[in-house]
Amino acid sequence: MEYSTFGRHVAVDAWGVEFDILNNAGLLQSHMVEAAEACGATVLSVQAKQFEPQGATVLVLLSESHLSIHTYPERGFAAIDCYTCGETVDPQLAIDYLVSVLKPTSAYAKKLVRGLGEMKVEDPVMKQAELV
Repeated sequence: MEYSTFGRHVAVDAWGVEFDILNNAGLLQSHMVEAAEACGATVLSVQAKQFEPQGATVLVLLSESHLSIHTYPERGFAAIDCYTCGETVDPQLAIDYLVSVLKPTSAYAKKLVRGLGEMKVEDPVMKQAELV
C-alpha cells in the first residue's frame, strides 16, 4: 500500500484569552480532545502539564500527528498548532473549534502545506464569528 506524504500544519497565536481558561490544564485537555475528535483525528494519547505559578501545556498525540497548546495566562496568550498527515483529517477544523472555545480578541494564523516538495505557506481563513 502506498501512503501520501501530504500534510497540513496550522499554527495560531491567540491573544486576549481569559486567564482562568488558559490556566486550567484539565479544561484545556478536555477541549483539545474534543477538537481532535471534531476534525476526525484519532487520539492516541494526551499529556498535560499545569505550571506554577501559572500556565499550561497540552499535547494530544494523534495517529495523524499532533495537536498542541502552550499558554501564558498572565499575557492572555496561547500558542496553538495542529499538524495532520493525509487528506482525510483537516487540522483547520480542530483550530476552529479551539478558537471558538478560547474566544480570543485577536488571532493570527498560518498554514503550511507539507510533504509535496517545497513547503507552501498560506493564510487560513479564520471565521470572523470566532473572534470576539
